[in-house]
Amino acid sequence: MTDTAAHSAPPAPTVSVIMNCLNCGEHLRAAIDSVFAQTFDDWEIVFWDNGSSDCSADIAQSCGDKVRYFRAERTVPLGAARNLAIARARGEFIAFLDCDDLWHPEKLARQVALFRANPAVGLVSCDTVMFSGDKELSRQFQAAPPARGKVFRELMTTQWISMSSAVIRRSALDAPGMGGHWFDESLNVCEEADVFYRIAWDWELDHVDAPLARWRVHGGSTTFRKFAQFADETEAILAKHIRMYRDYERDYADLVALLRRRAAFQRGVALWREGKGAAAREAIAPYVASSLKFRLFRLATFLPGGMFDAVAGVYFALPSFLRR
Repeated sequence: MTDTAAHSAPPAPTVSVIMNCLNCGEHLRAAIDSVFAQTFDDWEIVFWDNGSSDCSADIAQSCGDKVRYFRAERTVPLGAARNLAIARARGEFIAFLDCDDLWHPEKLARQVALFRANPAVGLVSCDTVMFSGDKELSRQFQAAPPARGKVFRELMTTQWISMSSAVIRRSALDAPGMGGHWFDESLNVCEEADVFYRIAWDWELDHVDAPLARWRVHGGSTTFRKFAQFADETEAILAKHIRMYRDYERDYADLVALLRRRAAFQRGVALWREGKGAAAREAIAPYVASSLKFRLFRLATFLPGGMFDAVAGVYFALPSFLRR
């Protein structure tokens, strides 16, 4: 692997911006330019190339010494790649920018100010605009701003932090309460949320109630179709919390029930999409009386699994309180 920074190391920056890349050339220049446009300029980019075969390396290496370029010897899962990049970060704060997302110029300045105002804050996020092409689709905080402070329970109930909005105090990442690791490399779809949950257990969270990050939504994205994997990882996170946190099942019985209900729903959707409607109904049977969401989904399982996209469109158009 290579590092294009000068051999004599400059002073450590305040913020290390982690950019993990695998063939991201189409939108990469715009993402990097949005970092260079920051009004807060004490930062470095730790650019981890996970084995790109397109023009990504050329773009990253053309941006000067503030972009420290590393290339992996082999492609690894994203959580592992994020860990490799964090290990090379020198900043007091760790920010994340996915290579097709964008930042508003004031993002880092406003987030660093919140860290400086309160040493108990371990993570600062911001509102995020989801967009596709020139069209804005929705905002992360559209219904209402999230809670501030010690908000572990609230975050577990509704995860409001997008990856490209998050800035984390490095000492929070390295704290004993993290369980000895950063991103859990056994997870592949919930590894980001898992990090945020563990930070929220010991630290206060804060946010900037302004849309300072832009999350590019791709039409071909399959993340939200990996329901079986989400179910497995939801259960794995619950098991981890029970291991790590004393009296968790007693003190957070509501969250234990919530995560088990969430995993059952995710597993039910996976089964239905495979054409196993009866098995899907069995998976959600203990929870059908608990909410309108489960009752509506049970009705959907009598339809062919191929109707998933149409039914999902109706579901996501419902008010958020009906989707709980």
